[in-house]
Order: sequence, then structure tokens, then C-alpha cells
Amino acid sequence: MGRQLTALLLSLAAFVALGPANRVAVVDAQTHQVEKYLLVGQRVWQLAFTPDQKYLISTNGVSNDISIIDVASLKVIKSVQVGSFPWGVAISPE
Repeated sequence: MGRQLTALLLSLAAFVALGPANRVAVVDAQTHQVEKYLLVGQRVWQLAFTPDQKYLISTNGVSNDISIIDVASLKVIKSVQVGSFPWGVAISPE
């Protein structure tokens, strides 16, 4: 079984979806050290920033929700129930 790695880079930090670990890792882009793990829903699959890059959205396939992460505070601020097995996320600039 192959692994899927989803990572997004913002300035000096990378955000990595850790799939079955139910976490997003915050990695220092210069040292490559994990700074923090953010607990999200079950089986985090995809990540996307809002256009202003203030929030990061994770899709959590098994728990059928998305998590909203405040990028400045590095905290999960909300979980929202969505349809079955959300896989990806697309955010409109409007």
C-alpha cells in the first residue's frame, strides 16, 4: 500500500497531513524539525490555505468533517461536518 504525503509551505513553515495519525505536522522549513502536531479529524487527506493564508483547511475522510486551523496561533479553531469521505478541498478567492 502506497503512502500519500500532502504538504503545504507557508513562509518558514510547512504543514504536512499525516493521514492515519489524525494530525497535521508543523515543520520548520529551515531546520526541518517538527515544531508542533495539530490534532484534526480522522484520516486527514488534503490541505488548502484560504486566499489570505490566515486559515488552513484539512479534509478528514473517515470522520466526515473538515478542520479549520488558525495559521497565526497554530490552533484548530473549528471542525465542520460535511458529506461522506471528504477527499479534497478547493477554495475560491471570492
